[in-house]
Amino acid sequence: MKHLFTFLITFFLIIGSIAQDKPNVVLVFLDNFGWGEPGFNGGGVTRGTATPNMDKLAAEGLRLTNFNVEVQCTPSRSALMTGRYAIRSGNATVPLGEGLYGLLQWEVTMAEMLADNGYATGMFGKWHLGRTPGRFPTDQGFDEWYGIPNSTDESPYSSLVGFEESKLHETFVMKGQKGKVPEKVRPYRLDYRPLIDRDLTDRAMEFMEKQAKADKPFFVYLPYTATHFPTMPHPDYEGKTGKGAWVDLLLQIDDYLGELLDKIDNLGISDNTIFIFTADNGPEAMSYGNTSMTVETAIHGSAGPWRGTLFTGFEGALRVPFAIRWPGKIKAGTSSDEIVHAMDLYPTLAAITGGNIPDDRIIDGIDMSDFFLGKTDKSGRDGFIVYMGNDIFAVKWRNWKLHFKEQDSWNGELKTYTMPRVYNLYNDPQEKDNVLFPHTWVPKAALQQLTEHVASLKENPPIKAGQADPYVPAKK
Repeated sequence: MKHLFTFLITFFLIIGSIAQDKPNVVLVFLDNFGWGEPGFNGGGVTRGTATPNMDKLAAEGLRLTNFNVEVQCTPSRSALMTGRYAIRSGNATVPLGEGLYGLLQWEVTMAEMLADNGYATGMFGKWHLGRTPGRFPTDQGFDEWYGIPNSTDESPYSSLVGFEESKLHETFVMKGQKGKVPEKVRPYRLDYRPLIDRDLTDRAMEFMEKQAKADKPFFVYLPYTATHFPTMPHPDYEGKTGKGAWVDLLLQIDDYLGELLDKIDNLGISDNTIFIFTADNGPEAMSYGNTSMTVETAIHGSAGPWRGTLFTGFEGALRVPFAIRWPGKIKAGTSSDEIVHAMDLYPTLAAITGGNIPDDRIIDGIDMSDFFLGKTDKSGRDGFIVYMGNDIFAVKWRNWKLHFKEQDSWNGELKTYTMPRVYNLYNDPQEKDNVLFPHTWVPKAALQQLTEHVASLKENPPIKAGQADPYVPAKK
């Protein structure tokens, strides 16, 4: 009996040690935040205020200059959470109507993968992947959630003429726990719009402290509402820079990021925490400091040297800031222009944490763990398909882009070409000079991935938008 007792104690100590060795993961995901905003990409002071915390994070880890996402909020978040092109999950477009949308229960999210691997999972912020029972974050692997189900552009609704008579449902801030239907906390209106990111930050830090004290590995997903329209900094930051609402908000974001990093350091868990800072898509074509929407309050985001904003197929929509820190594992002060996509984070984190990804469906993401950890200088990704909604706008391959369709902004004129336009991104970051001739070899090299992708969609038909649960794909 004594030997059995000793064995059990040793066994549980070993199991506990293994659990402690799993790195925590913190994923900060900004909303409509362009490549050119942080100082580490040439922004910061050129946008009105220094971003020392963003810059420090990048200096302490790996900065990617060619990190790509999908070009709208919902598809970008779908790809991040599932490791799959959003077209496969029925979430290729931002939902405009009141119908059913979001991730099906059949999908296995990043949060579910980590939860199944022993992680505590908390989400604090914007979901935009379902607003009905069965499709909230706490139905998709998160232990707890505080935030909004949809998007921040809904916060002015109650202030606008005609909305009350429309009989539409108002968006609410919600909180929930796994296994329970989330409860409504308060209406998401303009009075709370400037305050919400403060609360998200505080709740994320409380969650980290709770799990650190319990010695439990955790995943914090922090999709801030900033910097989506309407641009309204917290009262503590309003007017702080003297340079307008956007600059105040940029300072606020940087300070909140600093608080998160300090919290991790103070908890003594920085060496065992993977910290990722990125965004869902490029900048908005235009946002506003108030609901009057006058020209004087117009604020343009920055995509740096790249052309385009969200809802386009240009690099400005696809490339977003990216920095990842894991002291002692990811070499500090490194940078790369290798192509990486948001859907690669799913298999990468699975490989690093020892999680399992489903083998009964196509996972488009690529395991980048060796690349992130400096074991190779190649990401293993040559390119990807560029969707705008359900349409294929372009194919990216190495330093080349092939465009089949183009529009300059979210409400711009759509142009469809009989022959693809070919751009060399090194020579032409603004994607203006079509060099199909003499480079007709580029489509021959680049389009193989499109051929394979289209074939995979025929073999594994995409889930239809608005598909109801329960869902099981038809077998072939």
